[in-house]
Amino acid sequence: MKMAGMNGTINRYRVMALIAGVMSLLLWFVYMPLEGFKSNSDEGNSLLWIAIAHGYIYMIYVLTAVQLSVKAKWSLTRMLKYILAGTLPIASFIAERRVVAAFLSTNENKDKGR
Repeated sequence: MKMAGMNGTINRYRVMALIAGVMSLLLWFVYMPLEGFKSNSDEGNSLLWIAIAHGYIYMIYVLTAVQLSVKAKWSLTRMLKYILAGTLPIASFIAERRVVAAFLSTNENKDKGR
């Protein structure tokens, strides 16, 4: 992973992965179950904001994952894995940890070479 200028990109990805993960958890374990229990006579949904916010946040997450992948010169397959990690609860947290681990190991190797 190329290090020059990567700190900002990695930090943006980390923030978006965490936010997307939290919104995914809210969507899967709050909004969707409550939507399933809703009767046909219920008017409106006070938690609809969760689904809407998740949609917008996921789009931003995808853009940050693509930016990270392009800057790090990853393969298309690896890029798609990180993009899809935002669709499942917990997966974006795991992806974020893997990105940080790869970044740290590359930095350590770079420091040892000096």
